[in-house]
Amino acid sequence: MHRRIRTAAWLRCTAVAAAWAACAWTAQAQTSTAQPAPETPLDLRQVFDAAWARQPEALALQARRDAARARQKAAQAWTPEPAALELSNKTDRLNRNQGARELEVGVAVPLWLLGERSKTAALADAEGAAIESRASAAQLRVAAAVRDSWWQWQRTRIETDAARDQLDNTRRIAADVARRTKAGDLARADQHQADGAVAAAESGLAQAEAALAAARQQLRALAGRAPAATETAGAAAEPDPGTASAETDAHPALQELKDRAAVAEGSAALTAAQSRANPELMLATTRDRGAFGESSQQTITLGVRIPFGGGPRHDARSAAARAEATEAQAQLALERERLAAERDAARVRVDASRSQLAAAERRATLARESRGFFDKSFRLGETDLPTRLRIEAEAAEAEREVARTRIELATAISAWRQALGLLPR
Repeated sequence: MHRRIRTAAWLRCTAVAAAWAACAWTAQAQTSTAQPAPETPLDLRQVFDAAWARQPEALALQARRDAARARQKAAQAWTPEPAALELSNKTDRLNRNQGARELEVGVAVPLWLLGERSKTAALADAEGAAIESRASAAQLRVAAAVRDSWWQWQRTRIETDAARDQLDNTRRIAADVARRTKAGDLARADQHQADGAVAAAESGLAQAEAALAAARQQLRALAGRAPAATETAGAAAEPDPGTASAETDAHPALQELKDRAAVAEGSAALTAAQSRANPELMLATTRDRGAFGESSQQTITLGVRIPFGGGPRHDARSAAARAEATEAQAQLALERERLAAERDAARVRVDASRSQLAAAERRATLARESRGFFDKSFRLGETDLPTRLRIEAEAAEAEREVARTRIELATAISAWRQALGLLPR
């Protein structure tokens, strides 16, 4: 009896312990599930890849490639169109019903015109190359939008950091002024002036944070996700293109126009060869009888169907194809000149940004040293508060100018790479 009681008590204790363990495991699982996964830092290349994957051109690229391969295979076929099967049956059952019968079975095979097959193959190859260059040009256009949004976000992030630092410094000065006002070293007017500087810094920080949020949302609209609100990684500039400026004809925009001109010229050549509809070779066999009781006769027919020339319709297609080729060649020449000017302007902008950054760094160094001097003299009572606040504002502006100039230099290098047709790295 005692053994059964001890056994039942042990089972109850075991069940209670298992229940507590299950509850603890469930609570831990819920806690771990409720915690959001940390956002991984984004760089410029990742934002570009995410933005390109969302573009209609990227989504339709594989289907366009399949269509180009199908056209190339069609150009290698023996006939321009599939063969046709012809069936006909003639009888007099509905009128005289004397047993006349005629059954004809034939095949009509279209034939290539002179030079049409080679020109069709050349056009299919040109269209395949144009699909790839069109995708590359679309990638470059997406890269331009991504670069603009990315560096705008970097600007607003730098402005926010500078505004936050300025607010910290003004608060530190205001706290020092409050302490000295209580001690009777400064007047209440100085306290009000310091508090006004803090309020102005708070307003500037709020405005910078609003601009930062707008820039993050612009990146979200492009890439489907935005960088973390506190993210600071990935602000490094893209590599200097250096000697890549010599590769002018490799620009995706020029290559797209070149391939477009090649397609237009190929279409014009094919249209010139297609001066008429395709002829047809016909092979048929006929089995017929004249009346009841007669034996059936079988004959074989071999014929050729040759259409007349196209006339004004063909002239219209040929003129339209030549116009497309002329327009593409003209656009290619204009685009080459525009890109050359844009490339030179981007290189000059990079050089100017480097000089501006060197000057801004010298100014910031002097401003930091001056702030240290005036901060010490203000603590010793040798400098009044307006002068101290002015020096602090000048130092903050110098630091902000350095950070802003670094971003502008990175933006100029990125624009230079864009003008050269290079994708983000």
